Amino acid sequence: MSADEPAERPEEPAAKKGAEPSGVDLARVALRAAKEQARARGDAAQQKKQARRGGLRSGARADGRDPMVLGAAINRLLTERGWETPAAVGGVMGRWPQIVGEDLANHCVPEKYDEDERVLIVRCDSTAWATNLRLLAPQLVARLNEDLGHGTVRFLKVNGPGGPPRRYGPLRAPGSTGPGDTYG
Repeated sequence: MSADEPAERPEEPAAKKGAEPSGVDLARVALRAAKEQARARGDAAQQKKQARRGGLRSGARADGRDPMVLGAAINRLLTERGWETPAAVGGVMGRWPQIVGEDLANHCVPEKYDEDERVLIVRCDSTAWATNLRLLAPQLVARLNEDLGHGTVRFLKVNGPGGPPRRYGPLRAPGSTGPGDTYG
């Protein structure tokens, strides 16, 4: 022994000092590693066997692989993907006449819902109806939020009638904006 190394006491086991495991401790570590490897091989063999038989099969008890009703499957898909709000707004667009009334629905049509900004864009067939809808917008937003949930629609953007696209001449280059696009 050198002066640097402390003398080992026979009553201290090697595991308590932080040294390498030996004897029984080493056997326990090796046994645990062998069991984990065997379990991994067994899981892989089970998966191969199931793949050969045609995939996973449902057993006698109910689980997530069982067939389900179409409505429940669609609701599950909507919640998993986070599509509840767009689906609800799409339902509003389908029920537009019942929500705003027949008279207003004959002249104003919802076009688009911006989910990020929470804005419903509505197009009217005349400027008079667009002005009327702008005046009714707070009540309409309140009614829509009552139907869809608080904060679903923050703002109602009302567009007037759109004119036909402007065309200059019989031939046009794709993507051109008119006669001024060549000058700058």
